[in-house]
Amino acid sequence: MKAYFSVDIEGVAGIAHWDEAFKDRADYAEFQDRMTREAVAACEGALAAGATEIWVKDAHGSGRNIAQESLPIEATLIRGWSNHPLGMVQELDETFDVVGMIGYHSPAGSAQNPLAHTLTGDFALMTINDVVVSEYLLHTYAANMLGVPVGFLSGDHRICELGTELNPALGTVATNQGVGESVIALHPELARERIRAGVEAAFSGDVARHRVELPERFEFRLRFHQPKLAYQRSFYPGAWLEGEDTVAFSTDDYFEVLRLIRFMK
Repeated sequence: MKAYFSVDIEGVAGIAHWDEAFKDRADYAEFQDRMTREAVAACEGALAAGATEIWVKDAHGSGRNIAQESLPIEATLIRGWSNHPLGMVQELDETFDVVGMIGYHSPAGSAQNPLAHTLTGDFALMTINDVVVSEYLLHTYAANMLGVPVGFLSGDHRICELGTELNPALGTVATNQGVGESVIALHPELARERIRAGVEAAFSGDVARHRVELPERFEFRLRFHQPKLAYQRSFYPGAWLEGEDTVAFSTDDYFEVLRLIRFMK
């Protein structure tokens, strides 16, 4: 089995403030370590399920957070960003069997994680066919576009709820419950134990049970916090401005949605 993990930080156990998410902040080192150790736990679960090859995308901020020497030797790490439209699942292709997403978080507009956002703080709300888009949904669609199912998700309680709404068979571990600007968090070691066991269970057996169907058409809307950004981005080919702060786009090719988003950031 060839497995892929996309790893973020805003859904790791205990994280509650932006000072814990950025390399230039004093509180970052503790949560860089938690991000790394949750990635390690996921890899260990995949190996227990029979994976012989693992790729890990460091999918937070600079893309240079995970301590590579902590990963199992079977894991290949993708650091930095190529700026390919696949984004947080860069280098994923049809040769992979299954994907896991670690440390993911609620989407922009959610009150259930103090660090909720979708890709960038410039985006106030993103929807496809009137469904709010999280980074989980965005990249689950990308994986399934390539024929690769997403079998496991860890992160805050709300993103796990949204994940199982899309895929009832999805394995999940909720690490945090957001309340205002606070979180109620699992002990980090317990979170890692559950991630390890959850990945093993989700990646065992027929992983095709995790596949989801993509919509036949994608009615995309992206609302910006600053109307001037919407105006600028509305000149993307095929896009148009709705109201003062929203860029709209319609297509039956999901890759075109990913391409558009690449140029919206």
